[in-house]
Parts: sequence; structure tokens; C-alpha cells
Amino acid sequence: MAETATSWAPRSAWAGVVQAGQIGVAGAAGVTATLLDGFGLATLIAAPGGTLALSQLVESRIGITLPTTPKIVPGASHDAIWSGPDQWLLRASTREGFGSLLEALSAQAAVSDQSDARAAMRLTGPRVRDILAKGVMLDLHPSTFVVGDTALTSIAHIGVHLWRLADGPDGSVFEIMVARSMVGSFWSWFAASAAEFGCQVSIDRSTGRG
Repeated sequence: MAETATSWAPRSAWAGVVQAGQIGVAGAAGVTATLLDGFGLATLIAAPGGTLALSQLVESRIGITLPTTPKIVPGASHDAIWSGPDQWLLRASTREGFGSLLEALSAQAAVSDQSDARAAMRLTGPRVRDILAKGVMLDLHPSTFVVGDTALTSIAHIGVHLWRLADGPDGSVFEIMVARSMVGSFWSWFAASAAEFGCQVSIDRSTGRG
């Protein structure tokens, strides 16, 4: 019996689910959804009493501090995102060198590479809050959910990690991260919610951070 060679190639979490283009009503899009790809991502959990040592190590390696409240701290090439007491997501713009960084941080934390386990998208546009209001049970008004805030919440019964970045030309900028296994269900909700306002979908394969 002849053997069949099999080769495996990386596949985007959005592949087969989303395509670039306009969805919903035609005309000027009320929101732009940028699907993020190619980023490195890991969970960091500090050892008991080891938060300070871990934060100092992170700062010495990549120049950012770990937030102690529900915030995202952006850096030149990495972001630190609070995900619970003494727990964070560490996101890198690319995966180059990410493994060696995680190996170094494992001296002070439990580290788990999640680069292929999560999907992320960035949302901008004048109707972005109107869309999120259909599923997010949080007050996202600028006076309440300020730049840098992050939250672990749910959308359509799907667990998500949500944060707000610095405002762009079209106003508020949000990012949402969801488990890869839930991408199909999440996109079904999002596409239906965005159709009313029109949504321009693009895919950023060059970096996970824009």
C-alpha cells in the first residue's frame, strides 16, 4: 500500500469563515472590521507572591509593565493585557523570537503559548458602539469605558476579551479576542449585527497589532 505524504501549513483562525469585502447595507460603512493575523500570544500566570519579579522581568525584556487592574498596556512591539489577578495575556506583533521570550519569562511565571488558539479583530467606525450594544452587556460609553480599559465578558453567550485602544480618525477603537473554536458562532452574531450599519471587512496578515 502506497504511503501518502501529508504536509501541514498554518491556517488563519478566520479562514473558511470570513472573507474581505462589504457586508450588510451598501454605501459608507458604519464600522470597519480588521481581522488580525500573525500575532504571538501567551498567557502569563505569576507564581504566588511573584508578581513584582515577573513584572520587572517583563519590563527589562520588552519595556512594558504588567497592569494590576483591568487595563491593556501597549508597547512598541508587545501588549500586556490584564486577564485576572496575577494573570495576563502577552501579545507580540509577530511570532519571530516569541518562543525565546516566553522561555525567559517562564523563570517567573507559568507560561502557555496561545498564538494559534485565539482569533482577534479590531473595530472602528461611527457605529461601532451601536453594533457592540447588541451583544455586550457593558456600558461602553467613553466616559465609562475609557482608553486602555479591558474586560472579560460575553457576546451572544460566547466568552470574549474586549479592550479599547487609543481613538483613531473615526473615533473609538475596540479589539475583541475570542477562542478559535468559537469563531464561526461569533462571526454569525457579528455579521448579523453589523449588517444594519454596513461593515467593511479587511484582513491584516502582516501583524497582529495594526
